Formats: sequence, structure tokens, C-alpha cells
Amino acid sequence: MTDYFEPWQHYKHPIVRQLAFCIASPNILLHVPNALEIKNHFELHNDAFWQQQFNLYKHRLDALDQNPTELIEFVQKLKSTRLGLRFEYLFWFWLQDQENQQFELIQHSIQIIEAKNTLGEIDFLVRNRTTQHIEHWEVALKYYLGEADLSLKYWYGLNRSDTLHRKLNHFSEKQFQFTHALDFNIDQKFAVMKGQLYTPMYKQSDQLPDWINPQRRIGQWGHQIHNEIHTNFYRLQRHEWICPDQNATSDNAWWWCNGLYHDKSSQIFYMYRQPPLIALPLEQ
Repeated sequence: MTDYFEPWQHYKHPIVRQLAFCIASPNILLHVPNALEIKNHFELHNDAFWQQQFNLYKHRLDALDQNPTELIEFVQKLKSTRLGLRFEYLFWFWLQDQENQQFELIQHSIQIIEAKNTLGEIDFLVRNRTTQHIEHWEVALKYYLGEADLSLKYWYGLNRSDTLHRKLNHFSEKQFQFTHALDFNIDQKFAVMKGQLYTPMYKQSDQLPDWINPQRRIGQWGHQIHNEIHTNFYRLQRHEWICPDQNATSDNAWWWCNGLYHDKSSQIFYMYRQPPLIALPLEQ
């Protein structure tokens, strides 16, 4: 698969490229996996939806690329360096922007409290201007490494307690439990899951589960230095995990440490992880 819809690559400024990625990139999941036990129903937007949102907002992105001051000042309000929060802030900018023709943001980050207990929090409550539906959106930027047979339970984050299965369960059991908020009845619930999935270097692409979206680039991961290290790969800065800057931000990699590497010529993303230490027997 080489014909990807990646319009963010046409923008020059890093923060505008990231905003364009947030809007235009497809979900990493094509559909909710059948292996997931659903407690509270939720949906995923299809690829055509995200392409439409980009096309509706393209004139604004073009203007921001010429003068990104408003976007920069908005994101600078975020004091955390966590990529997931940066992703959420970029979504917040888009949804609250008057140039957004499709959605009206009702409120961001709504705590649902019953008596004195906090039951949960809603990322975004929005009104769809076309359908007039009230929609609950939960957004997540995720990077999962597949292992074993690549079935749902074998996708791990860089923190192995963060798994794809656990995240989807959290969506279904907790985050999408609410039927109303701020005196609005919720008509639809959507999980926005973007980021990237990585398969082991030795896995073939035709073995991917059917719930993985083939319209999103699949990266590779491994404990070995990639074969083309001396010619192409460079280490991405943390903010470039959302999407790489237009120009390489470091020299070609000679010394490798844990992180995400990119080859611009082949558009390969490689998540390098240092091999686990071999446990040696203790001396008697």
C-alpha cells in the first residue's frame, strides 16, 4: 500500500502539519475488533469523514501555514509535554474554531459528577451542524507494538501496562457510559484513535488483523538496528511522533537508543527498542 492520503506533508510549519495530521489522518482502527466485549456502544469515523473534514478546513490550514501565531499561542497554554495532551489541544483548537463548518463545540473536558463522586470525564461534547446530533468524542493518540500473532491482546504501548485491548475496554466500560451531559441527551459516541501501529520486522503485512486500517501507514519495530541505518534513518524528536517536520531534524543515525526513527525516502517508521538484558545466574 503506497497511495496514502497524507495532506499534512504539504505544510511547512511543524505545528500546522500536526494540526493537519490530527484532522486528516484516518483512525488506526478500521472498525471495533470483534474480540472486544462491548458494554457501551461507540463508533469510529470512517476515512471519508476525515478527508471531508480536511477539505472543509483546508483554507484555514493554508492561512495558518502562512501565519501560525494564533495556533501557536493556543497550544502554548498547554504546560505539559505529553503528546496525548498536545493532540487533544490541537483537536480543541479545531473544534472551537469559528472556521470549523461542521461542528459546534459545546464544551471540552466535562467532569461528570454524581453526588460528590466523579464518575468520569468527557473529552468533547459537540453538535453536528448537519444532523443536529449531540456527539460525545473521546480522542486518543496511541502507539502500539504488535507481538505474537498480532491478535487484539498482543498490542502493547511503550509502557506495557498500556495495551490496545485495555484502552478499548476503557472506552466501552467507562468513558462511553454516559447518555447525557450538560442537560443534553447524547445521540452518538465516537472514539477518535490516531497515532501508529507497529509490527515486528519479521511479520508480513498480509498477516494483519482485519480491524487494522490499511489506509494508515503501519510502522515496524524491533531490537535490531535497521539494515538501512547508514543511509536513511534519523531519530525523530518527540513532537514529530505526531508527524515528522518537513525537513530532517537530526543527522542520519549512527548511535541508536530507544525511540522512533524515520526514513524520508521510503517513508518507513521504525520504533527501536533496546533488547532486554539476559538474566545471568548468580554465583554460588
